[in-house]
Parts: sequence; structure tokens; C-alpha cells
Amino acid sequence: MNSIKICVIGLGYVGLPLARLFSTKFETVGFDMNQSRVNALMSGHDSTLEVSDELLQEAIKNYGFICTSDIEKIKNCNFYVVAVPTPVDDNNRPDLRPLWSASETVGRVIKKDDIVVYESTVYPGVTEEECLPIVERISGLKFNVDFFAGYSPERINPGDKEHTVEKIKKVTSGSTPEIADVVDEIYNSVLVNGTHKAPSIRVAEASKIIENSQRDVNIAFMNELAKIFNAMGIDTNDVIEAASSKWNFIKLKPGLVGGHCISVDPYYLIQKAQVYGVLPRVMFSARRLNDGMGDYVGNQVVKLMNKKGILVQDSKILILGFTFKENCPDVRNTKVIDIYHTLAEYTKNITIYDPWANADKVMHEYGVILNNGEMNILFYQFDAVILAVAHNEFNSINIRRFLATNNGVVYDVKGVLNKEWIDGRL
Repeated sequence: MNSIKICVIGLGYVGLPLARLFSTKFETVGFDMNQSRVNALMSGHDSTLEVSDELLQEAIKNYGFICTSDIEKIKNCNFYVVAVPTPVDDNNRPDLRPLWSASETVGRVIKKDDIVVYESTVYPGVTEEECLPIVERISGLKFNVDFFAGYSPERINPGDKEHTVEKIKKVTSGSTPEIADVVDEIYNSVLVNGTHKAPSIRVAEASKIIENSQRDVNIAFMNELAKIFNAMGIDTNDVIEAASSKWNFIKLKPGLVGGHCISVDPYYLIQKAQVYGVLPRVMFSARRLNDGMGDYVGNQVVKLMNKKGILVQDSKILILGFTFKENCPDVRNTKVIDIYHTLAEYTKNITIYDPWANADKVMHEYGVILNNGEMNILFYQFDAVILAVAHNEFNSINIRRFLATNNGVVYDVKGVLNKEWIDGRL
């Protein structure tokens, strides 16, 4: 264990917290192709806010943790961890290009007896069928003879300060029983709650993909219930509270399903299942339903405005929150943009306010402008207000203060506002 030197490839929401944690026990290098990201981290700041400046600076100063984009500086490592994104393309098909690229990087530096562990979320078989052949081809080494592999799926929940990486119980696996023990021991040495050692890489891959698929299906059910009860004039939250009084009821809420995990990962298993001749109807229906909730919210707001006699054409609408979840700067695959697009068919006077989101990133990724000045200047201006994300900054404000008149509409996507303030919610 004393001879282990770790390199984490990919310093995003997953890779950086893991690399920082490893650095407390092992000599650790973080590698990322984005030089500006590397520069920011070495200055002691993580823009994703997953690692506090204090912890990051401590790792750099006290544990010798470094970040680099120079491949020469990772050649003397012997335990490589790949933590790059696994997105989908415009047709929701798995896009493995980041994994292929990272595998090429590993192939250029891996040596005899080294180990590479993948953390990126994939369908069963990707590590051994897609990634390791690339490492073999580039390195000229033979898998399970000259070098070895493992898979330990990431379980990072962006913005979650309770279930941080050191407290997460991790699934581990290895390409041989002996390597599985080594991988498990290395992860166990830095984790408070230990590990679960899976019997194979494919089992570990499958375990990750169903974690997020299960949540996707469960949330889709709640979203479907919200549509039914809204049509009936019944408050969905009241129904959930009543049902949750039963000991085995699983209490979930309806909502927008965005981000890089729950809204993306199921497509990996859906695609692979069809290769084997299985049509995953429940998963596919859940994805379609959840992907349509932003449009549903937008249309519900329009309906409420019409009922109150508010002219929707050229009306002024405020959307509070743009990130995919509360108290987190992550805007990846946010479904708030779908609310915006639906309303933009009626009016261009839409203001988005989100103190957590980066305005430049939102403009680059989605082509919309954030109005992130002082919140107070937005008071008493709008015909309708939508609470899309429940950031702490919005908790203590009477949302109706944003309305130009008492006749305006307040819609609560998150189901957290005082019922007396709102006109509708999921």
C-alpha cells in the first residue's frame, strides 16, 4: 500500500472530491485536459463547490496534492482512476467519447503491473469491451497479464454536504480476485463506511446503472400522479403526506429530473437492453414522462394565467432558479430550460434569477441570460412567478412580492412554498 501512487483522470464533480480524499492517504495527482480548470484548482478554488477552498488548499499544502494537464507528470503513477463524464447525444444514445479519450490517456502512461479503475457510469460491459481494448492497443500491454483493472461506480450527489465522498459506501470490483482485493483495500482505507466488493466488474457496472434508473422510475410515478391529481383538483402534496403515514410507503415528490445522473444514466441501460432483444418499457416510459415535465409546468402556468384573465401574450414572467437542483451550481441538463422554452412561445419578457448559477456558462450552454443582480430590484414587476429551484435564498421570501398585482400567478414546482401564496404546484 505504501508504494501506491494514484492518478485521478477527470477533475469534475466526481474526480476532484475523490482525488482530494485519496491525497490524505496516498501520493495523488489529478489530471484534467482543461488547463483553466487545473489553474483554478491549483489556486485553491473549486468552482463546482464540491470541495471547499479550505479542504482543497489543505490537500495542496499538507498532502502534496497537485493537479496537472501535463501527461508527463502522471507517468510514474501506478493506480489510475478514470472519472470522466458519460453523456448521451442528441438522440439519447450513449456517448462514450470521453471514456475512449481517457482510455487513450491511460494507455500512454500505464506500465506493467499497474491498475486502472473506472468510475464513470456505464452499461454492463463497457469497461472490458470498450475501454480496456483501447488501453491494450495504445500501451502494447496485455490486459490481466501485464496490467489489471477494476470498476468502482461513483456515488457523488452534487451539492450534498451530508453524503460526501468519504461517507459514501462504495461498490468495488476487480478483473481478478487478487486485484479485486487490492482495489477494495485502497478504497476502504479512505472511506468511513467501507465498501461492498462485487463479484465482477459487470455486476458493479450494473449496480450503478440501476441505482439511478430506480429513482427515475419512482419519480416518474409521482409525476404521473401529480398530473392526475392536478386534473382532479386535488393537492398532490396532501395526498403524499396522507399516504406516507403508512409504514412501508416510499415518500417521494414529483419534480423536474435533470442533472447528469438520473436523467441520463437510464439511457445507457435502455440502449444496451435493446441490443439483447429486451425492450425496457417501464424505463423508457419513465424517461419520456420525466423529460416532458418542464413543458407540462410551462403549460400549467399559462392555464392558470388564462383562468385569472391575465393576457399571456407579452406578459412578464419570473423564473426563480435555473440549476438542476437546489443549493448547487450545476446546470447540466437542467429541465428549467424546458419551462423557459414553453413560455417563450408566448412572451419574450422572461427573467431568470439564480444566485447559484454561472451566467456565462448558462449563456454558453443554453443561450439564455440570467439576471443575477440584487433580488430586491425584481420585486413588484411580474404577472407570474415560478419557483423552479428551492435554493435557500428563496426560503424566507414571500414570493408574491415579485408580482405587479395581487392577481398574478405563483407556481411552485418544488412544493415548498406556503399554500396561501401559490396558485398551483406539482
